[in-house]
Amino acid sequence: MMAVELANGKMSFDRVCREWRCKYEGDAESSESLEAIAGVVKEFLPAIKKASKDAEVTRMVCGGCLDFKLKTTVPLEDFGPWEEAGFAPEADFLEKLKAIKGVSMVETQTITNMVI
Repeated sequence: MMAVELANGKMSFDRVCREWRCKYEGDAESSESLEAIAGVVKEFLPAIKKASKDAEVTRMVCGGCLDFKLKTTVPLEDFGPWEEAGFAPEADFLEKLKAIKGVSMVETQTITNMVI
């Protein structure tokens, strides 16, 4: 599939990312909510990677602003089918995050994600 151009052709993308994010409580080194998030990630990681044979999953944790982000990037041609499937297992993953004591602001975002 051809890359999609942006910015009058000065940028393009052929990979799309679905980000799942939340806030956690406590110090990153000893946070019980962050520890519970890690368990949810471990539980769902095999299913997340089924989004595409070329899926790349990255985890981001900020100890200063207490952000947790899980980003799944797939080739553009795999994004549509994954979106039509509801970004599986997104709904179940987010439900588990919301049930963790100390987790708040559970959100999602679709963005392009290119290595340049």
